[in-house]
Amino acid sequence: MSLSPEYLKEERAQLWRTELRAKLKTKDRIVIPRVHMPELAAEIRVMHQDREVNMGLTHEQAVLEASRCMDCVNPTCIEGCPVNINIPKFIKFIEQGEVLNAASTLKETNALPAVCGRVCPQEKQCEARCFYVDKLDKPSIAIGHLERFAADFERSSGVFNIPEVAKPNGIKIATVGSGPAALAFAGDMVKYGYDVTVFEALHEIGGVLKYGIPEFRLPNAIVDFELENLRKMGVKFETNFIVGRTSSFDDLKEEGYQGFFVASGAGLPRFMDIPGENYNGILSSNEYLTRVNLMGAAQENKDTPVLKGKNVAVIGGGNTAMDSVRTALRLGADRAMIIYRRSEAEMPARIEEVKHAKEEGVEFLMLCNPLSYEADQKGRVNKMQLNRMGLGEPDASGRRRPMPIEGSEFKLDVDLVIVAVGVSPNPLVPSCLEDLKITKWGTIIVDELNMQSSIPEIFAGGDIVRGGATVILAMGDGRRAAENMHKHLQMKLNN
Repeated sequence: MSLSPEYLKEERAQLWRTELRAKLKTKDRIVIPRVHMPELAAEIRVMHQDREVNMGLTHEQAVLEASRCMDCVNPTCIEGCPVNINIPKFIKFIEQGEVLNAASTLKETNALPAVCGRVCPQEKQCEARCFYVDKLDKPSIAIGHLERFAADFERSSGVFNIPEVAKPNGIKIATVGSGPAALAFAGDMVKYGYDVTVFEALHEIGGVLKYGIPEFRLPNAIVDFELENLRKMGVKFETNFIVGRTSSFDDLKEEGYQGFFVASGAGLPRFMDIPGENYNGILSSNEYLTRVNLMGAAQENKDTPVLKGKNVAVIGGGNTAMDSVRTALRLGADRAMIIYRRSEAEMPARIEEVKHAKEEGVEFLMLCNPLSYEADQKGRVNKMQLNRMGLGEPDASGRRRPMPIEGSEFKLDVDLVIVAVGVSPNPLVPSCLEDLKITKWGTIIVDELNMQSSIPEIFAGGDIVRGGATVILAMGDGRRAAENMHKHLQMKLNN
């Protein structure tokens, strides 16, 4: 995104505001259509693993879209935001041409605005609570697009506002994991004045933002920029450090750490436990995406290559499944398929991700479920047996339960299968803390109001608590944990 330095001058911003308001004098903002973000053409983007699909709003598009905001007396959009961004405030700054102030407003409560503007499911959260949707049955304000615009504008401008942090209080805090929950927690705790260190088991900081989301959706450079902002605020990062192996919790306590936030994620893949699942060419989405996104396996002659296929089937209907199947296309698949046991209406993936996948040529085999696999003489998968499904009554998730249709079995030629049916929590932390209470699924039990575990100095959030969550819900956990750990520690100090 290329921005002229003139946009940063107050006189240019004032001129822009004057021109816009003159244009809007004859318009009712209700009839202004919602902006459409420019996208890279499908035939170009499928050739590039690292070229972002969404291209960002122009300055004029952003200001015009911001002008649609109705200045609600009771802005329900904020209630739909897990990190409580002051949405009307930052949008009004964009409308007024004060984009750097908009970016500063975002960073008051959101440690990762450029990330959230790209991957947050706004259509199910803040945008779903927008006045336009709730009262007018019209498309919402494009809150996510505007968030991305403001964050990208600041990055391109070279003018960075680092959020204010309190005077250091000398209290050391450790964060286990470096995904979105951990980063949100660390950003808030350092604002309170704590000495925060983020411990990451892998060689790169960012957790799922780095290993789980392809660069065509979230470029690594964007994540690195957000991380640099946290470093400038005072957050410290340690890589290749496994809490529970490199050092125990007791070791860290001896080093002076007084509070811990566990955000170790859900990196244990699930499989379906069906015949043939151990054949070569069948792997988890976790392994597949980690190899490509974090280890550069798409490049030639890498030490950590990844299997490629011409007929690729991805099992699942969530965002991870979409990321996997679209990655397979970019790695040369002739036929890339989504296999999902429910209908498209029940798919949990973002509407935008499904749209992009279809544009790129992904096939959707709905109401189909794998039964078993066959392999060639070398043990490489070459066929999948499936049956067709019908939909029964809703299950606990509220979606209609898939039911097999008798006699509907059929076979499908495949040479690579990626299983994206969910993940389980990382078991390392629970296994090394005897007094830590966990559920039967291995997630850490916390008080949902304050994110505190059964061990008072340990708080937790994100996938290790939820079992699987969006980036923004994990960040909401991190913010809530920071607020309540701060109260807990201050109470201890005052007693």
